[in-house]
Amino acid sequence: MSEDLKRRAAEAAAAAELRSGMLLGLGTGSTARHFVDIVGARIRAGETYRCVPTSEATRAQAEALAIPLTTLDDIEEIDLTVDGADAFDPALNLVKGGGGALLREKMVAAASKRMVVIADASKAVAQLGAFPLPVEIVRFAHGATARAVRRAFAAAGIACEPRLRRGATGEPSLTDNGNFILDCVNPGIPDPPALALRLGAIPGVVEHGLFIGLCSAVYLAREEGVAVIERKS
Repeated sequence: MSEDLKRRAAEAAAAAELRSGMLLGLGTGSTARHFVDIVGARIRAGETYRCVPTSEATRAQAEALAIPLTTLDDIEEIDLTVDGADAFDPALNLVKGGGGALLREKMVAAASKRMVVIADASKAVAQLGAFPLPVEIVRFAHGATARAVRRAFAAAGIACEPRLRRGATGEPSLTDNGNFILDCVNPGIPDPPALALRLGAIPGVVEHGLFIGLCSAVYLAREEGVAVIERKS
């Protein structure tokens, strides 16, 4: 997705969704960064927002833009969260976590009246699975947890190779929460809600990157314009 398309998706979402005075959830990743920049510009122009960041990277960006921040502990509900996605299907089920922020992203999305995704056409898929599913796990007995994750996929009829995410030096990558991530390579997820239930039941799994029933709409940027796809009720 070119930076121009990312910006156009963010601008379209901001124009349609933002209202001064809102409590906002700020997503994480290269596309969400454009939306955070827009919120900062709106504040400089005189609008008011309070925001909950979904990662330490987004927190740092927001602070640099003088965006007022709050926490989930201090508010009852978020009006709107805008974030990116690694993939979405026709039901607007999402795969998220490529940037490692899936736990906080899901917590913020779940606390929101409305969550919208900004993306380009490459993220639209007929079935989730082409992008490996991130699963955040505790470091203790992570090998045993990886085997349990593989069994959960197998019970759903899906072959899976859980790969421990590593950084440039070869050391396991750590999330903002101090956990590991498994990137679960698979050929396709025919029933995302069912797999989500299986993964969520595994001790040692902190959270998985399947976002089910959380996304209200996708702002989908193409060269010819931005389309809005609303979730069917």
